[in-house]
Amino acid sequence: MRLVSVLGLTISLLGICRAQTPLTPALMPMPAEMEVGSGQLVIGSAFSVKIGGPSDPRLRQSIEIFLNRLQRQTGIPALATQIVNSGFATLTVHCARRSKSVPELGEDESYSLEVTSSGATLNASTTLGAMRGLQTLLQLVQTGPQGFTIPAISIQDRPRFQWRGLMIDVARHFEPMEVLKRNLDGMAAVKLNVFHWHLSDDQGFRVESRKLPKLQEMGSDGFYYTQEQVREIIAYAADRGIRVVPEFDMPAHSTAWLVGYPKLASGPGPFEIARTWGVLSPAMDPTREQTYKFLNKFIGEMAKLFPDRYFHIGGDEVNGKFWDDNPRIQKFKRAHHLESNEQLQKYFTRRVQKIVTRHGKIMIGWDEIMQPDLPKDIVVQSWRGQASLAQAAQQGYRGLLSYGYYLDLMWPAARHYAVDPLGGAAAELEPDEKARILGGEACMWSEYVSPETIDSRIWPRMAAVAERLWSPQNVTDVNSMYTRLDATSDWLEWVGLKHQSYYRLMLRRIAGGAQIADLKALADVVEPVKDYTREELASVPATSLMPLNRLVDAAHPESMEARAFANLVEAFIVDKSQKAVETQIRIRLERWRDSQDRLQKLTGTSELLQETIPLSLNLYALAAAGLEALEYIDHAQSAPQEWTDQEIAFANAAAKPKAQLLLVVAPAIGRLIQASGIQTATVPAGMDAH
Repeated sequence: MRLVSVLGLTISLLGICRAQTPLTPALMPMPAEMEVGSGQLVIGSAFSVKIGGPSDPRLRQSIEIFLNRLQRQTGIPALATQIVNSGFATLTVHCARRSKSVPELGEDESYSLEVTSSGATLNASTTLGAMRGLQTLLQLVQTGPQGFTIPAISIQDRPRFQWRGLMIDVARHFEPMEVLKRNLDGMAAVKLNVFHWHLSDDQGFRVESRKLPKLQEMGSDGFYYTQEQVREIIAYAADRGIRVVPEFDMPAHSTAWLVGYPKLASGPGPFEIARTWGVLSPAMDPTREQTYKFLNKFIGEMAKLFPDRYFHIGGDEVNGKFWDDNPRIQKFKRAHHLESNEQLQKYFTRRVQKIVTRHGKIMIGWDEIMQPDLPKDIVVQSWRGQASLAQAAQQGYRGLLSYGYYLDLMWPAARHYAVDPLGGAAAELEPDEKARILGGEACMWSEYVSPETIDSRIWPRMAAVAERLWSPQNVTDVNSMYTRLDATSDWLEWVGLKHQSYYRLMLRRIAGGAQIADLKALADVVEPVKDYTREELASVPATSLMPLNRLVDAAHPESMEARAFANLVEAFIVDKSQKAVETQIRIRLERWRDSQDRLQKLTGTSELLQETIPLSLNLYALAAAGLEALEYIDHAQSAPQEWTDQEIAFANAAAKPKAQLLLVVAPAIGRLIQASGIQTATVPAGMDAH
């Protein structure tokens, strides 16, 4: 067998195209250790699975889930029932012991996998480890001359961090059960193990409380999960080796609580569900004993509903306005020698922590909860960065990193991939302090997501974060990551995610029933603006009732087409004799020029197309300029300085936001124009590559 480095993927054309026959499988996350052998295991209708070790209903159910997925991937109907009790089996799964009925932090998730042309063996210490190995097997399935096969391979695998999560905010935009379930399937596929369920915020309270029913009756617009549905999600997640940690935000981000229970508030009512977002002023009153009696009743009920040991109280972004404006609260602060609102929040946090502990749970909160006199078993979730995470660890607290993993900011996968829980200030910690960093969580805040867009905002970039949290720290090759991410994105559609299929459906809606090829040519090379720029560019404030049906909603957060084009341009600039590379550049430029000419003629067919006109015109003009630059290069002529200065200026202008979108091929075309002659104008720093 041939030892393959975890970074040793062969990619063609500088990572632009996926190789037809990769030397190693496009696994994501990359296993800790892997050897690829010769030969392959054929998957046919006779494929079967045998269970070794102690009897375990959870393991059998995991194998049934595996076989159903394998049937879906291959289209071979007989696979769904192929579990045998004795004799030969294509795959034998050995587990040394059962996992807990509900997954717990720190359980062993390691596994080993051996595949030869005659069969496969999966060994794991626990059912949880077997679940992870079964996902690797599914990702290994490929199509070839012999049909469906798994390459001969030997894998020893284990996670780097024990807490690998995804937070989904269902408060600002409610997500139906089927959306949560398919994303749980996606999480399991890339070996994530914590679903952080953000269930309350200013815009909605999303869980049924039977003891305090006005919470959902008045704070949800009718969109909430019944307790039976909560149990269903918890069970569904547990069957996939995923813990469910609830978050109920307090004392701020609590407007939806106050609609039904205004006496909780520190300011005057009445209150209405918030339709906009941001750091709003309503907050609970931390000075009234009634507040803690209410929270004791509520947390006690939720502690029984959610079995996980951890309970998230939020605790972030208290602006203090309601506290400052309340004379009674100011009097309380003076009487208790609380010199600031931060100290008042610490008082609140200590009181709530005792309630959480009384009900058998361990408190989690965002950075703002951290204070020296809290018990050391609490967990601090850092949105502020590795320095804050390191500070928590130095003070004896366990921590999670979410800074750098905010998927709603629309960053490219590479930017998330570069962030490490043990990077930055955390890299300087002592070994015992590093051990307090449990891992990390990506966050999908839902200001601009709907059931049809949420998958594309999470996937496939979430897989890059999952690899950072699972794989060895030295797995950092970005080109390798993107090559495998491309394959993983396709595979995740078989898992059941809709990040690709809904894209096409939304483009049909925008096109008004016309063919989408020309619109897709534009959509493939634009991205939503980054960070919080969408709010800054909005002509009217966005609300939770606003339709999310525009091109900015359909467009992927990261354009793989633009990345491929930028790589082609950079390769060509290095060596202009590469005719194959030039041909690929020319094909794209001609497609963009011609498709945008046709698209502009269709803009009268749909109101949703109107705002795309400036983008379409710019892509048309840029493509034409790029083709003209190639002509200068082909004829060994230096483009006139006046022309290059003018076209580079246009490319720079075209790169600026329009319709809350970025035309992300503009910088690469600018680089091509720049390379066609000697000129004084330059492409600004940061624009020379996507």
